[in-house]
Amino acid sequence: MCCSFQVSADSLASSASSASSASSGSVSDSLSSSSNSSGGNQRKVADGHYRIIDIAATPGQAGRTRLTLQGEQAQQQVVLDLPQPTFAAQQLGQGDSMYAQNRVYGIEFGRADTHQPFYLVLADAWYGELASRPVTL
Repeated sequence: MCCSFQVSADSLASSASSASSASSGSVSDSLSSSSNSSGGNQRKVADGHYRIIDIAATPGQAGRTRLTLQGEQAQQQVVLDLPQPTFAAQQLGQGDSMYAQNRVYGIEFGRADTHQPFYLVLADAWYGELASRPVTL
């Protein structure tokens, strides 16, 4: 007995790719070192609240917005690059408060006022696993 099923892999991959590109990015693409950071792994982010201290276009990357975030302690600074549509949808401004929460798959960023995540910075290994690939049957 044989069963048949129809899967539109192209449409599933396209939908997944579109959804993830607006709401997630990899550590390599989304986090940069800050000029005020001190040694060690500068892509680590402590859980907690951060205030947006600067908003600018991401240098060399059209369609992306760079947020510089200041943690509760002066040495906690995070530079987060977001896709422009994600940034625009959140209507964030200088002085607004955000939070960061480490997860097994990466770091969740969200608005502090609603505590709703809007951007996931996925560990590079996780991000690579989610990349769309052609499916052959």
